[in-house]
This record gives sequence, structure tokens and C-alpha cells, in this order.
Amino acid sequence: MTRYAVDEERGLPLAFWSVGSGDAASVVAELPLAGDPAAALRLPGELSALSSALWRCYTHPASAAPSLEVNTSGWRREGNREAFATVLPALVEPNLPRNGTILISYVPVEESAHRVGRALHEIGNSGLTERVTAEVKAELEAVEQAELGDLSGRARQAVVLTRVDASPAQVAAADRLLHEEPLGSDALLRDVDPAAAAVAAAHWLQAAASVAAVESGLEAEHIVLEADNIEALPHETPTLVLESLASGGSPHAVVTSLIQGAMTVAEGKLPDVELLDSLSEELERVAPHINLEDAGQREQLMDSLRITPLDPSRPALDLLEDLLSGIHGCWLIYQEYAEPPGSEEADHAEEDYDEEPDDAYYEARREGLMAAFVEAVRAAAAEEHGQLL
Repeated sequence: MTRYAVDEERGLPLAFWSVGSGDAASVVAELPLAGDPAAALRLPGELSALSSALWRCYTHPASAAPSLEVNTSGWRREGNREAFATVLPALVEPNLPRNGTILISYVPVEESAHRVGRALHEIGNSGLTERVTAEVKAELEAVEQAELGDLSGRARQAVVLTRVDASPAQVAAADRLLHEEPLGSDALLRDVDPAAAAVAAAHWLQAAASVAAVESGLEAEHIVLEADNIEALPHETPTLVLESLASGGSPHAVVTSLIQGAMTVAEGKLPDVELLDSLSEELERVAPHINLEDAGQREQLMDSLRITPLDPSRPALDLLEDLLSGIHGCWLIYQEYAEPPGSEEADHAEEDYDEEPDDAYYEARREGLMAAFVEAVRAAAAEEHGQLL
């Protein structure tokens, strides 16, 4: 979302937003917010709240809700999105107090727009109102652009947000980036919606695990867990994803379910009633071995009771990072078991020397293994590509 502030030295309203690799900023209007300092601060505060309401329509689309029936969350999301049409008129003609009362909308987007309009009315500068209207119009267009899967320009701020659903266009973009670099790249983390990138990464993780399983003889679902013995890895989430995919889940369904659960936790709610049973079972299992009066043991117990495997403050990015670590784990297992192309000739060549092979020799072996691994993973991903899109 876009945050708004006031340059206190010049009194100018500013807008700034994250683009993944940093922050972008612009001056909303070359008009000082003169007059009441409280009113000058109120306007950027209300603009920030409006931007938050607009981008929530992107992160929580009605299409991802289980129902659109009246008074359901899907119905409220749909009403919020439809209120985009009321935003710009509300800036110019907001609901104002009349006879001691004021009309308040129950739709967050619409009410946020009226609050901005009331802040502009209080300042009373027509030039400022015109510039702020243009600013909000640009923000509306950025959200609409992101909904279509185009994260260029101002819509790029979507790369730091977590969306319940995944845009097919963004999944395809992430898939292309992973085809170029199956172990991940800065562009994947910087330029693509993280939920969509996680969907593609789950598909490529499954492909990498299948390749490593063939070479090692291990079960594909446990490849990342085994790789943790070679190098410390966040193996829990990649293993959970691999197990879910092996059970028949699609990358889209598995990833969006995990993300939606974490987003529910972030709102202070339990993502699933069945979670209560599993937590109760875990408590019963460990209770005989835990002294709840001991602060250290109590803390260890609380750390082990996870409501979600993801970081609720950044679930999509957290999941994406874990999945890429999982692909790296597959490479570690492959490297441990596989022989590079032409290894027999290389071994014979090695026997011709009395000295130990140098770093260049081992680096060449590693590059040969990496090239073979990447080629095999691309082939495996292409074979099951139909399940991705």
C-alpha cells in the first residue's frame, strides 16, 4: 500500500511505497498544507487508510472467498470492490455533518474516500483537492492493474503484499523466471507477486525433488528433510508442500491454502476448527513430560505449538523463500549422489597425476553436476507443466 506523510519543513504532502528492492516516493502536490497543523496531518493519515482499503481488495479478492451470499466475507469483499466507482466523487463531495449528524458508510473503501474528502474540505484548497484526486486516481489504477497481473509502474508495490489468490499471468511470469534459473533469482523475489511465485516454486520444488529422488533412491517427499543433514535448511514447510503435492494437491491449491491460513492467523483467528483437535492432542502428548511451572519449559512448549508454519506478517514471501531453500536442498542431495557427465574420463585423468586435484578440478565437477541437475529439473517440470496453469 502507499503511505502518505507531510514534509514538515515545506508543508508538502508526500507519497511513498515499497517496490521490493527499496521504496519509491513522489510529491502529491506542490501546495503547502498551510493552516491547522492537525488538519495537515489528518489528510495524509486518511489517504494512507484509503490506500490500505483499496489494496485489501487486491489481497483479499471476492473470488477467493468460499461464498458470495449476503453477509458473508465474500459478499463484503465484493461490495468493497464495487465501491471503487464511488471513490473519486467522494473526494469532491464528501458526506458532511448536517444538523449534528453525519452519514457513515459501512463499506470501508467508500467511507475511507469520504474521510479523505472531509479532510480536503477542512483544508479548503481547490488546487490541493484537484491534485489529491489525481493521486487517488493513480492509486486506483495501480490496484486495477495489479489485479490483471501487470506489476509494472506503481502497481509494483504488490510484490511486497500477500494475496490470497494467485494471478495466472503472474504464475506464468514466475514459471518463466524459474525455467531460466531453477534455483531461484533476485528477479523472482523482486518483480513477481509472491503468492504467484510460490505457486510456481512449489511446482519446481516437486520437479527438483523427483530428480534428486531418482539419483539418491530416497523418497521425494523427504528429500529436503534429508538435505538438512548436509546444510541447515527450513525443511518443515517444503516437506509439508511436497507431501501435499504427493497426495494429489495442485501447486495452486496447496500454496493458497497455506497462505490463506496464515493470513487468517494474522487477523487473530484460527484458520481451521480441526486445528483445535491437533493442538489438544499435542498438549496431551507432551504434558506428562513438561513442567508447566518452569518458565523455560513452558516457553519451549509454546514455541512448538504452531498455528501456521508461515510467518503471519509476510506469509507469501516466507513461503516463497522456504520453497526456494527446498529446491536448494534438492540440489544438495543430487550433488551428494550423482556423478557428473564424463566422470569416468575425469577419474582416469585424475589417476594420471601424483598430486591431489586442485580447486579448478572440483569446480569443474560441480559445474558439470549443476548443469545436469538444471537440465533434469527443467525436463521434469515440463513433463508435469499441465498441473501448474
